[in-house]
Amino acid sequence: MRLYACENCGNSIHFDNRTCISCGSQLGFSSESLLLHALQPVDGGWKTMSSLPQSVFFCANAAHDICNWLVTAGDGNAYCVACRYNRIVPVTDNPEGLERWQRIGQAQRHLFYSLLRWRLPIPGRDIDPQGGLVFDFLADEVDANGNVIPAMTGHEDGLISLRAAEANDATRESVRVSMGEPYRTLLGHFRHEIGHFYWGQLVRDDDTLALARQLFGDEREDYAEALQRNYEQGPPADWQTRFISTYASCHPAEDFAECWAHFCHIVDTLETARSFGISTDPRRHEDMAAEVDFDPYRAHDAQTLVDAWIPLSVALNSLQRSMGQADSYPFVLSASVVEKLNFINALIQRAGNRQYSLGNRQ
Repeated sequence: MRLYACENCGNSIHFDNRTCISCGSQLGFSSESLLLHALQPVDGGWKTMSSLPQSVFFCANAAHDICNWLVTAGDGNAYCVACRYNRIVPVTDNPEGLERWQRIGQAQRHLFYSLLRWRLPIPGRDIDPQGGLVFDFLADEVDANGNVIPAMTGHEDGLISLRAAEANDATRESVRVSMGEPYRTLLGHFRHEIGHFYWGQLVRDDDTLALARQLFGDEREDYAEALQRNYEQGPPADWQTRFISTYASCHPAEDFAECWAHFCHIVDTLETARSFGISTDPRRHEDMAAEVDFDPYRAHDAQTLVDAWIPLSVALNSLQRSMGQADSYPFVLSASVVEKLNFINALIQRAGNRQYSLGNRQ
């Protein structure tokens, strides 16, 4: 994620900021320029202090302090590029529901930032009624005996469902611990489930599908049987040499989605490090030296990303331990996983209309 500067006073501002704390300017994010703009009121709407010539207004969800993204005048949609894909959202008539919606919206906008940076296709149900992207943020149900039935997080034919209760830290952490997971966040859910969506969008032609199956396995494998086997027997003994996580080892579709999510984690965090000028160069540990002197969203290959990511992630984990916190990135990138990440990088670059082949950069 980039670090931004207020167009009015030059103060540093961040992706989720609504107001510049230095000059008080109202701020809004444009999905066209991918910049956080300082705004000035004009004719019942707003105008940016630079870059965008047209008038803009805030996404309708700004009324509940859920979204700070902008919509251009004449767009014809009251919601921004991210929020317009939502179908079922948390209620806003009570503090708990409103807080859930705010946290979910924050993670969703972070997801869409990456999709827009990569210029990936994002067909909605207006374009593809059967398989277009749509989000349902679902509340848990209570049966006749008062037992809570948790809503499910998942993907099916373009529909991404997310359990709204996981916006609560205690709920999400209890699930993480009970499932023995090293990492579980709202943003992680979004990135994983969108990976399933882009399998259907980008892995279509015969050559791409053949290479994907060579790397991840045959996605036609019975999903229910694979999950049952995983729950009963656990992951294969050598899973760390072939998969990014134990969950990735249970089925080829989950392997792809997990690798997609981790690719997003790595790229966006590297962009943040680059924006802040972070580099690592520990004395007498030359192998841990790294500098992000390239645009991670336009990386030539996954190895370039990994060479910078491993030293940075080790430093991040060490900083976390110094604070008594768990590792930020408790995962190992084996040669097999890097190969899968390289496939995803090429797939994304090709989809963004850049001249890449799936094997090598042209």
